[in-house]
Amino acid sequence: MIAELEIWQASRLAELQASDSWLGLIGLFWLKPGLNSVGSGADTLVRLPAGPDFLGAIDWQADKLWWRPASGEAVRLHSDRGGDPDSIAWGSLSFFVVDREGQLAARVRDREWANAKPPVALQYFPGDPDWCIEAEWLAVDPPLRMEVPNVSGELKMVTVDRRAVFSVGGQLVELLPMSVGEREVFFVFRDRTSGKETYGAGRFLKAEAPVKGRIRLDFNRAYNPPCAFTPFATCPLPPPENWLPFAVPAGERKWEKQG
Repeated sequence: MIAELEIWQASRLAELQASDSWLGLIGLFWLKPGLNSVGSGADTLVRLPAGPDFLGAIDWQADKLWWRPASGEAVRLHSDRGGDPDSIAWGSLSFFVVDREGQLAARVRDREWANAKPPVALQYFPGDPDWCIEAEWLAVDPPLRMEVPNVSGELKMVTVDRRAVFSVGGQLVELLPMSVGEREVFFVFRDRTSGKETYGAGRFLKAEAPVKGRIRLDFNRAYNPPCAFTPFATCPLPPPENWLPFAVPAGERKWEKQG
């Protein structure tokens, strides 16, 4: 278990050290239908820290997006709604469009962020096999429809028709998934370490797809959401049903910004 956990932690660190890491985000700008100016000028909607006063405009027309540069031909833009978004680059800067329940925003990234910041350091609780839990994967009947807020105060409607049920210290609890895919199940939870030893808004946990009515929850792989690293992310918050009434001293600890 420890060797596999160390491999996972190394992969997690490499992800955060990459040029397209969450740590490289430097801006989030909500768009409006029509033309949205991009550049370093004071009157631009999507403000860049460097470059020309007017680089171009993001044109939002109904369900289509276009990038209209100050010089050159317009090109079609795709948000992250259907997968990886198209990115527009200028020097070390780039921006792309995210779709949050029909509301669009441009995220600005500095791809050379690591040159000006100390190396990323992550802290973990010691690996503990007791926090690798086999839970029952039970139906929610009738399915539950609930609004899940994110850190920006927006709500996303989620349909939940399954739940992970398990016992810790003789206490029976459950976790509701935020999404269920063919290969993995995604949870957001809080526990008694939240806001103290771990990130206050909760942590994320991914589990492999359930097998024969059971799902493996390895809390040693619980990790901080993007919002723990940058104010320019929008992250789901755990619903009240996922507020565990005990401490989970496993997984990633609170990230302390260096420098």
